[in-house]
Amino acid sequence: MGQEETLAQHRSSSFAAPLILLLVLAFQFVSKWLDQLKKRGARSGKEIQLRREIKQLLKEASSFSQPSTFAQAAKLKRLATAKEKELANYQESHSKEIHMSYDLYLKVLRILKVVIYFVLICWFWRAPVAAISQQLVQPFGNIYS
Repeated sequence: MGQEETLAQHRSSSFAAPLILLLVLAFQFVSKWLDQLKKRGARSGKEIQLRREIKQLLKEASSFSQPSTFAQAAKLKRLATAKEKELANYQESHSKEIHMSYDLYLKVLRILKVVIYFVLICWFWRAPVAAISQQLVQPFGNIYS
């Protein structure tokens, strides 16, 4: 009976190490992914449309190179500058919203990490999670002892 219990405990501990590793890797992957999304930000349709309009206005302004069309070119450049200011204002307000939502997700993830790690520590407090065979550590036995 004692041998069967130790065998069952050994099997459960042999699954514990990969399970813990997968949990830690999943948390790290999700955390890095959220950080990347937060830094990169999402481009909305309005932002893309404003960028396209600015490019088009600057392209048209550069096509007017004659002295007689200078006023039209200056007008188009002023329009492009106004659109750039509008785009900057939109990006600023939109980025604040995005950062706040990603910050919320990161806080929830951090709390979830702490809770899961605490549960794992309590669950495997006295049980060995991983074991190394004697043959692997035999050359280093004197150093460890």
